[in-house]
Amino acid sequence: MAAQTTDRWLSARIRQEWWHAAAWTLLGLVLSAVAVGPSLYVPGKVATETAFRDARPCAGEAGVRDDGTSCLRTIRGTVLSAGTVKSGKSKAFRVWLRPPVPAPADQSIDLDAHGDLSELVRPGERVDVTTWRNDVVSVSQGGVRERLEGLPDDGPITFIGAALVVVWSAALAFIAAFGSARRARSLATGRPVVPRVPFAKAAPLGVMAVPFVAAICAGHFWDTWTAVIMTVVIWALIAVPATILVLRWDREPSATPPPGKEVTVPTGAPN
Repeated sequence: MAAQTTDRWLSARIRQEWWHAAAWTLLGLVLSAVAVGPSLYVPGKVATETAFRDARPCAGEAGVRDDGTSCLRTIRGTVLSAGTVKSGKSKAFRVWLRPPVPAPADQSIDLDAHGDLSELVRPGERVDVTTWRNDVVSVSQGGVRERLEGLPDDGPITFIGAALVVVWSAALAFIAAFGSARRARSLATGRPVVPRVPFAKAAPLGVMAVPFVAAICAGHFWDTWTAVIMTVVIWALIAVPATILVLRWDREPSATPPPGKEVTVPTGAPN
């Protein structure tokens, strides 16, 4: 009777591991498909970054040069209001220009709440707003210039960073699927069961932070496709060794379990 109970428990455990393997595989496939989304935007973002970096000041009041490429247009306007406001969880120095002014200078412009312009710009004063296509690039007054955040040259590395977050997650899902399948086979043949890797709670933070840190570093030193390639290289130099190290952690060979018994292993994710 005890032997039958053990066999039923072992069969249920094997089925559970195979179901886990199938679930991790499905998750890995879904994440792989999701990673394609941000990657598809990278070529267009690189082209936009290249055009932005190659842009030169417009001739006269034109917004487009004769060759059809966008140029940097300077709009001189009078400040209608200027003051510190709460923007999300942070503060910004928000400037409105007195209408009529052409787009995109006809909308609010958020500057650094602690920047030099926050101490200089006051209502009724004149400022120069540099724009490119539909973006405000910078604001200047009296020789003091502040460049805005979130400009087109920041686009490619942001998308490649997001794609690498999903790629790394997909890789870990496939590793977990392999681990579950290996445990199922080990249980079925009576071989020692390799324990799961007890990932810490901070692991998801590392998976998400590393690609974006790599993107920021690459964007600081390189431009366009070079920044994209170096983001992948820097990420791989960190992600691959870190994953291998974690997978080898606490992987001492376990004792051969008695027939129908499984070695007690720490639970965790993945593999």
